[in-house]
Amino acid sequence: MLKLFRNLKPYRLLVIAVLVLVFFQSLSELYLPTLMSDIIDTGVVKGDTAYIWNIGIFMLLVALGGMVCSIGASYFSSKAASGFGKSLRAKVFNHVENFSLEEFDKLGTASLITRTTNDITQIQQVLIMILRMMIMAPMLCIGGIIMAVSKDATLSLVFIVVIPGLALAILLIARKGMPYFKAIQLKIDKLNLVMREGLTGIRVIRSFNRIDHEKKRFQAANLDLTETSIKVNKIMALMMPIMMLVMNFSSVAIIWFGGLRIDSGHMQVGDLMAFLQYAMQIMFSLVMVSMMFVLIPRASASAIRINEVLDMVPIIKDAEVLKPATGKKGYVEFQNVTFSYPGAEQPAIQDISFAANPGEVTAIIGGTGSGKSTLISLIPRFYEVDSGRVLVDGTDVRDMSQEELRKKIGLVPQKSVLFTGTINDNIRYGKEDATDEEIRHAAQIAQASNFISEMEDGYDSVIAQGGSNVSGGQKQRLSIARALVRQAEVYIFDDSFSALDFKTDAKLRAALKQETQESTVIIVAQRVSTVLDADRIIVMNDSQIAGIGNHRELMETCDVYREIVYSQLSEEEIA
Repeated sequence: MLKLFRNLKPYRLLVIAVLVLVFFQSLSELYLPTLMSDIIDTGVVKGDTAYIWNIGIFMLLVALGGMVCSIGASYFSSKAASGFGKSLRAKVFNHVENFSLEEFDKLGTASLITRTTNDITQIQQVLIMILRMMIMAPMLCIGGIIMAVSKDATLSLVFIVVIPGLALAILLIARKGMPYFKAIQLKIDKLNLVMREGLTGIRVIRSFNRIDHEKKRFQAANLDLTETSIKVNKIMALMMPIMMLVMNFSSVAIIWFGGLRIDSGHMQVGDLMAFLQYAMQIMFSLVMVSMMFVLIPRASASAIRINEVLDMVPIIKDAEVLKPATGKKGYVEFQNVTFSYPGAEQPAIQDISFAANPGEVTAIIGGTGSGKSTLISLIPRFYEVDSGRVLVDGTDVRDMSQEELRKKIGLVPQKSVLFTGTINDNIRYGKEDATDEEIRHAAQIAQASNFISEMEDGYDSVIAQGGSNVSGGQKQRLSIARALVRQAEVYIFDDSFSALDFKTDAKLRAALKQETQESTVIIVAQRVSTVLDADRIIVMNDSQIAGIGNHRELMETCDVYREIVYSQLSEEEIA
């Protein structure tokens, strides 16, 4: 957790202000019992009313000063902790943005969301307490002991028994609760995962009547978290009764032995009352420490999880020495490329070699799981190849900056992703400075202009979260428009026409051919009709290339391609 507190540097003036204010607040609280003792011993016993008024007014001023310091400390500590939380969330988010897909696969989206929200909030809450109490608790404890000893050293022997016993109890309880706090954060991850799957997959859940099943999954995760929380709260609940028991017994002991010392003339009544208040302050400081012990273990567990994210070094990094592009613009080549997903027994693609030229359409077709989507995800360098090379513009993608590489590429992913905002915003996502004319042109090529014009606000129509207020085909066309507005050197369409009817598919491909004459177009498709006119068709089978050529050549030479064609087209269509 101390490692994370380095992010407090921009707020060091606020932290210093909190520490100074808490210091003066503690001094005022330590001074008040002595003033009260003087009022009793000098004013009340001797009947000096003027003295009582003078010291009483001074006590009010000291108490008022302490109150002002307390309010100021609360304000500045909240401001520092909130700023710290904001900075840390931004740091985690920016770091996560640099992750490759491999790191996302390792940690999981649900866990990353929990770490960025819940975990940082836990640390933020503890930070407020630490700022307020790390000066106050030691000062009240040490200062209280000094002041109590100054009132009566003999009576102070009570603390020799009380304080170590209380400290040991706090330590044992905190030690017992620590593992549960770590478990709670993991179980929040699990609950978040189940909740996220239940909400994002609600259409599938309802269509298969699996609502009861999902309820049971949620209840199981919820119950698991609840039971662990109850266990840890039961342990931590012991702390307060133990503290109160010790405080009450201490009070009884102090009053008992203090009464005896007053009776023997070794102590005055005012001193006993002041001593009792100092004893309460010492106990209260230990209560504050115990409260920190309740929260610090959970915050420590959260800090470990956040540090795990921040310490994770992205596998994909820009080369220290970047090389300029040396070949044709948009030229893509795979040279003996092999890639395996982490932990997989078999490579996802193996020994892949082919070239895709500008002005040509290269189509990739094959059965499910043959490695089509994996292959194209290596072009924008979402994953690092195990062996071989992927070249763009004649340069290995590992020798280019990721930003420069991805500027050259217009990608339409297999799963269409739209963002909350207007249609204009979503298409402009591909090119920030795109003009309205460029947006409309891209939408026209993507065959999206008709349905956009039918919407109430046209291009200013709002897209709901995840694009839930447009159909699958409309989502695909908007995703295609977003890629086209980029005017990229390389266009990658990962099964991006699957939700389109044959007529729209044909019109879109005809419009694309005119629009992308100088660019390299790579299309991943399941439908043979989509790839028939491609200049080059790559047939994938069992993670390897089964054949390369145009439609006619593959019909003669590739059994796998013939199988796919005969399974989808009739004799007349093939002829």
